[in-house]
Amino acid sequence: MTRAASRRALALHLAVLALLFALQFVLPAYHHASLARILVLAAFAVGYNLLMGYTGLLSLGHAMFFAAGLYGAGLTVHHLGFGVPSGFLAGCVAAFLLALAIGAIALRTTGVFFMIVTLMFAQAGFLTALYFNEITRGDEGFVLAAAARVLDIGGQPVALSEPNLRYNLALAIFAACLLVSLVVVRSSFGRTLVAVRENEERTRLLGYNTFLYKLAALALSGAMSGAAGAAYALLFGYVGATFAAIQYSIFPLLWVLLGGVGTTLGPLIGTVLMFYLVDVSSEYTTAYMIVVGAALVLLVMWFPRGILGTVRQRWAPWLP
Repeated sequence: MTRAASRRALALHLAVLALLFALQFVLPAYHHASLARILVLAAFAVGYNLLMGYTGLLSLGHAMFFAAGLYGAGLTVHHLGFGVPSGFLAGCVAAFLLALAIGAIALRTTGVFFMIVTLMFAQAGFLTALYFNEITRGDEGFVLAAAARVLDIGGQPVALSEPNLRYNLALAIFAACLLVSLVVVRSSFGRTLVAVRENEERTRLLGYNTFLYKLAALALSGAMSGAAGAAYALLFGYVGATFAAIQYSIFPLLWVLLGGVGTTLGPLIGTVLMFYLVDVSSEYTTAYMIVVGAALVLLVMWFPRGILGTVRQRWAPWLP
């Protein structure tokens, strides 16, 4: 990427973040809360895209990292009395360590076998959350007390349920994940990940330890997903095993495919689109997933590389 293209890409990302910041002042209450939720889920999708889009590893178990962050924050705040910052950090660390441990095993496989192994680990995590029902409350989950979800700002306690604070913290989490992703994919580390994706054997012959690169990508992806899970628990006050189920491994895959695999802003576009597809269609029918599925098929027909991926292919090759 040329220096001019790099500046253009950075300007685009900063403009998107500025637009998201400005939207909070004009959106009605319902969409204000919805967009805060979308930003947290989009951070999850950004982490997933780093692994699938740039490293070429298709995981079917990313819900376990989101859930590790969710439970790491939720359980420490609920049962151990951690504050918001320490609870968030606990969730991020839990997801990061889990990603390292899972990666050390799963990355010894490739292709469809990697998908199956990650799916098996994710299902084991989901069943673990159900088994320890007395602690996790299983599918029912538990609500974090409002008194525990308080952030000290300049000596003044402010509840995370306060809409403006919640929105801006969600935006901060997403912005951090987005900018880290942008820096990574433009670095020599990111270019090596792309080389692994395109031809791992040739990359290995050039002297790169591809296993360590893939492990680092998985650990970073897991940490981002865990940060999103921890943020979800703290900002919205709910922790449940639903977030460890298979659908939360499928959702980020769909978000990334819709927005554009291997594009930094694609996960945001895909998350927004799918969220509102589900939201709008569910108002008219209980079979809303059929409507969503039909819309997805049509979208894939017109945008085979996802929305931003197709835009990059046809009109804007400078997009990262």
